[in-house]
Amino acid sequence: MKFLPERRAIDSFGGGGFRFGDHSHHGHLLVLPSGMRAWGGTDFSAVFGEKEEIDFFVVGTGANFIRMDRILVQQFAALAISLDAMTTSAAIHSFNFMLGEERRVAAAFMAVP
Repeated sequence: MKFLPERRAIDSFGGGGFRFGDHSHHGHLLVLPSGMRAWGGTDFSAVFGEKEEIDFFVVGTGANFIRMDRILVQQFAALAISLDAMTTSAAIHSFNFMLGEERRVAAAFMAVP
């Protein structure tokens, strides 16, 4: 999958990828209001490009929790976007819940084996 022009709940994950609806993606995944796409794991410029449509940004850091860089946290705070990092499993559950509540949520998920 190169780009899916919509946001969907994540149905399952593991084995290095994600399944959502009739689609699947192998590798890290970025979910923005404009759609779903591959993510390099460190580039947040696409998120900042859609800042007016995002209130919450959830980051799945893989199988283990990784603390976000202080400068990145400050960049999100300056844009009034709530940034929450957690394991990918927890991030998917949080993202799906907020998406179901029609909140203005976006996410980045690191793939897990």
